[in-house]
Amino acid sequence: MRAVLLGLSALAVLVFVVSCDDPADHQIPKAICGTHIDPAVSRPLVTSDEDLHEYNRVDRSEAITAPCVLLSGPDPVLDLGFSWDPNPTDLMYLAQGTGSVSHVTDPHAIDFTYKTVVGTDGAISIAPCQTNGGKYFTLTLQVPQISLTDQTHRKDIEKFMRAYFPATLKTLGCR
Repeated sequence: MRAVLLGLSALAVLVFVVSCDDPADHQIPKAICGTHIDPAVSRPLVTSDEDLHEYNRVDRSEAITAPCVLLSGPDPVLDLGFSWDPNPTDLMYLAQGTGSVSHVTDPHAIDFTYKTVVGTDGAISIAPCQTNGGKYFTLTLQVPQISLTDQTHRKDIEKFMRAYFPATLKTLGCR
């Protein structure tokens, strides 16, 4: 009887340990900063998926420039900047700036429906978007976990922007 109780106790501990490390707790979200996106598209950019949560200051109804950050614990893994402006922004100027809000390393324009530059550690896209906040919407993506010299994620960043930017425009109610 004692052996059975010890066996059941060991089984209970094993079930508890396995349930605490449930892979479902470590999944890439299906929506990032209010935009639905296939997790397979964002997975290559997320270096750690433990304790994923958002810091989101974006208010789509007010169309006020603000950040939204996907964090893994205290570390940012995807840093998105939402910006509304009355005039179109020069993306290369933004990308090559020294500020931390929109700097993208080694930016190159891509052939895409929307004006977009992609770099080794991020991207910027802009589109006409008539809202309360302005006539143009600019989305900046920064992936701080990618080394500035790591060229291997450029295609992943481009794929993300090709999916995420149009989906975000739909959520904004651009007119």
